[in-house]
Amino acid sequence: MVDQRYLNRREFISAVAFAAGARLTPAPHAGVKPCDVVAGLTVARPNIIFIIADDLGWADVGYHGGEIQTPNLDREAAQGVRFEQHYVTPTCTPTRVALMTGRYPSRYGVTSPAYGKIFDDDTVTLAMALQSCGYDTSITGKWHMGSPPEWTPRKYGFNSSYGYFHGQIDPYTHLYKTGVRSWHRNDQYLDEKGHATDLITAEAIRVIESNHSKPFFLYVAYSVPHHPLNEPDAWTSIYKEKFKEPSRCWLAASISHMDDGIGRIIDAVNRRGFRENTLIIFVSDNGGQDKWNSKEEYHGRYADKPHTVLGDNRPLRGKKSEVYEGGIRVPAIANWPDVLKSRKLTAPIHIVDWMPTLCKLAGYHSELELNWDGRDIWPLIRGKTVSTEPRLFYWKTPNASAVRLRDWKLIVSKKTNQIELYNLAVDPYEKDDLAQRHPQRVSDLRRLFAEVAADDR
Repeated sequence: MVDQRYLNRREFISAVAFAAGARLTPAPHAGVKPCDVVAGLTVARPNIIFIIADDLGWADVGYHGGEIQTPNLDREAAQGVRFEQHYVTPTCTPTRVALMTGRYPSRYGVTSPAYGKIFDDDTVTLAMALQSCGYDTSITGKWHMGSPPEWTPRKYGFNSSYGYFHGQIDPYTHLYKTGVRSWHRNDQYLDEKGHATDLITAEAIRVIESNHSKPFFLYVAYSVPHHPLNEPDAWTSIYKEKFKEPSRCWLAASISHMDDGIGRIIDAVNRRGFRENTLIIFVSDNGGQDKWNSKEEYHGRYADKPHTVLGDNRPLRGKKSEVYEGGIRVPAIANWPDVLKSRKLTAPIHIVDWMPTLCKLAGYHSELELNWDGRDIWPLIRGKTVSTEPRLFYWKTPNASAVRLRDWKLIVSKKTNQIELYNLAVDPYEKDDLAQRHPQRVSDLRRLFAEVAADDR
């Protein structure tokens, strides 16, 4: 049963302390330790493959009961840890910044898709941390955490880079929506033929099949199902009879195409004999987008009408760019044979947790205070512990902000200053606003909100 009490003094002080800066502070540098020392494992430090989709909705995968065929993701979910409450931010740049820093993106002033300089000069990214531990680090796909030529992947810890710099591209021309070049290799512009999904997959396979004398970190950032979409007949033909709405057909085709690429990546890992020592993580960067204007965003394709069916976030409320569950709670999987047991993890976690967790697995220590907002969740993922202490989650966008403590979630609209309160344990679809019935809880959460937001830029 959900604890309906208001926060007692000890709980409130604990939550405020964490929100205000009692973060995870790494110990002084003491050299890189093997994984069995730092994580209770009996294997070497793992290869890490982190795969992220762009605008994939909650019900856009087969294992969530969706209509789209994703057999490879379904298999990974069935054999690994399936996260039931994995949170991200509502849009792309903020989620990627959170992953790469272990910090809420608002700490860098990033609350929406952004360009220019993103990171502070002294920022230690996940790629930099793993690189310092002896990892080969590679990115294939979407960057969107800084603009060329100054702020590109190889400046932030990636030994090799491939893909595109901007937030979206045409899958065949590889041009950004304004017509500028974006495709590159090792941060230098490159003209290349082929579909973006196939090229991103092929580069991931090339990295895996390269000679490796040390562990590798491979960040695979697909461009789909973000618009604009253009898929080969081999993929659209699967859905032409199923979906009347052309945009939904194209989106479904793009997801199945991506899923096939993920299967090819896993096959490459198996061929190289790496599977038993490779942790594979899959997430979406935010919830699905449910509407776009074809004339403006598809350059005339299907310009006769707007298309209103894209990502499927059901049964969650909301969509991309919103702090309702449909915008921030996404499909997520972690798979590592013989290390992670097949199960559903219902405890909430956040994208900021992956940097502390992966750094711990790699044996990383820093002389700097990294001020992580995330926590090491490896014991939780392995089923060695159940988190019971108060854990505050925080989101900030140009339109709204939200905090969650245990099962209670507070949403504050910036335009209207409207307050909403939901108990996610009994109302996961956010239908019953309890703000008027629980004024003291609203007051407590607003104070926590002020504390955590104080560290923002």
